Amino acid sequence: MVYVEASVRRQQMVTAARRVLSRDGVARTSVRAVAAEAGVPLGTMQYVFPSKELLLRAVIEDVVDEIAAVLKDTAELEYGLEHAIRRGITSFWSRLVVEQRDLQVMQYELTTYALRTPGQESLARWQYERYASVVAEWCQQAAHNAGETCAVPFGRLGRLIVAALDGLVLQHVCDPNIARSREDLDAAIDMLVALANVRRGTRVGA
Repeated sequence: MVYVEASVRRQQMVTAARRVLSRDGVARTSVRAVAAEAGVPLGTMQYVFPSKELLLRAVIEDVVDEIAAVLKDTAELEYGLEHAIRRGITSFWSRLVVEQRDLQVMQYELTTYALRTPGQESLARWQYERYASVVAEWCQQAAHNAGETCAVPFGRLGRLIVAALDGLVLQHVCDPNIARSREDLDAAIDMLVALANVRRGTRVGA
């Protein structure tokens, strides 16, 4: 058997899990099915991910990393918070919503699965904490780089951005009207920018 570095093998398993989850849904996804999709022995899969919960957590983290990468790659943080919000959210929408509907459905399924499975509720809480913290850190960095202040704490701004996007994404997934969704997205962005009420001239602390 060809040697594969552990980190590479783990990522292959997570990628396979995302495919299975998107295709079959959370309830019908098993560690065995993911092992088959990844082309690895079940024992190897269980060694890396001893439980379905750990596998789902790894999938969520992978999705969070993808979101963070989109925000980082498309929003020039040196141009301030408003610019970052407008560019980052727009890029997120085009790359991870319009082009990846199955990804959004999978994320909602992960949340409802965790909430309805005894003992797994913490996974849903952790999922949204990760979403909000990534967005909050990104907003804070943009404001700090431009020497700006924000009218609300960055943690709250991050949660509200996630909440606004969550509702818009769910509506779009249920009824993918691209023109209407984009108009609603632009309106939500304007509201979030107004909420932030960015001011220049004072550097933002941690």
